[in-house]
Amino acid sequence: MALVPSPSWLDTGDNAWQLAAGTFVALQSIPGLTVLYGGIVKKKWAINSAFMSIYAFASVLVVWVLFDYKMAFGDPWLTIAGQTFLGMPGLGTSAAYTLSQATIPAAAAGMPPMAFPMSTLMYFQFVFAAITVIILAGSVLGRMSFAAWMIFCPVWMTLVYTVGAFSIWGGGWLSALGVADFSGGYVIHLAAASSGFVAAAVVGPRLQADRDQFPPNSLLITLVGAGILWLGWNGFNGGDPYFANADAGAAVLNTNTATAVALLIWTLLDKMAYGKPSVLGAVNGMIAGLVAITPAAGYVNGIGAIIIGVCAGIIPWLSMNKFQKLNFMKKVDDVLCVFSTHGVAALTGGLLTGILADPDMLVYIGTDKEAPGISYTGGMAQLILQAEGALFIIVYNVIMTFIILKVISFIVPLRMDDATLKVGDDAVHGETAYAIGTEGE
Repeated sequence: MALVPSPSWLDTGDNAWQLAAGTFVALQSIPGLTVLYGGIVKKKWAINSAFMSIYAFASVLVVWVLFDYKMAFGDPWLTIAGQTFLGMPGLGTSAAYTLSQATIPAAAAGMPPMAFPMSTLMYFQFVFAAITVIILAGSVLGRMSFAAWMIFCPVWMTLVYTVGAFSIWGGGWLSALGVADFSGGYVIHLAAASSGFVAAAVVGPRLQADRDQFPPNSLLITLVGAGILWLGWNGFNGGDPYFANADAGAAVLNTNTATAVALLIWTLLDKMAYGKPSVLGAVNGMIAGLVAITPAAGYVNGIGAIIIGVCAGIIPWLSMNKFQKLNFMKKVDDVLCVFSTHGVAALTGGLLTGILADPDMLVYIGTDKEAPGISYTGGMAQLILQAEGALFIIVYNVIMTFIILKVISFIVPLRMDDATLKVGDDAVHGETAYAIGTEGE
């Protein structure tokens, strides 16, 4: 009998693209956000902030393969009032399972059979899960105890992220309603921002001295992380058709177009408002553009991408520079303004998806009998669905994150003590980011 390298259902091009796309997304976290966080914070918090990212990445992968993947993308399990919210927990580790043809049981009827193995799909979805909690970390840098973070990451992933992922992507109730989220505007960014804002409020603020003066210790390192984040988004949005098809290419182009426009608009607003174009402002504009196009990337045409970019440059800018500077908003110490750059940007893009979705942007091309294939049609009905989906993600994340943190607070302190906060990395980890002025000089 002749040996063959792979089963007949496996398309090597699709498999290669999904693995590459997953690796691009992984690079957004390790090293992308790791060095962005390490560079954008005050020098004494560089190690702690970077390590929060690395720890989250590792801890999420372990629970992902043990039970979380099947909770997010497995067989339907938790049904309430006829609506399914969660998949059946279970191991995703056997040879038979990881080498089998990939499928999302509750969503399989709405897409062609996947042409790569379950192991590829599990890894691809893992990197999305990991970056969600890493984005959330941006709200609590510089004061959350590492012990609390160690508990929070796997618990939040299991009890919060899986519900949103299954509801929208895993064939759950929001998917059945028709809520559109191409690559995670709601599942990832709105969820991270909602939970991050609650975490910032519950954990408490940084020392007042750090809130008053928190200069980046290395803008160049921050820009390295930002660049990796931008280019990594090609995998973020380009991988979500699950095939190396035309829509993947369109999603990549739309992603970069919207991001470029948002960066330019944000920079212009900074210049008009403050007299100088800001590098940090450009990074925030870049992030807002990437986030806003994410729910729409493969559903809108080029003009739609430009419109989303313009809105992403204006609305999150107003949120960060005006709304989050109001006295009642300043009571919550959201360090990197995740509320604006991820939450407001995701909501903006998600709602605009309902308005701008172009039915000619086909995710999957149909046969002659099934033409025109699978697409979304914008309009008021879709806009209402988008608003309903956003409301569920916000409410569920707020409530569950509050409960999780309150329970953790009975086990370990959520916030470092003031003496540790004054010292920073050396007190927490016994390490510092820079050896200048020591024996390592």
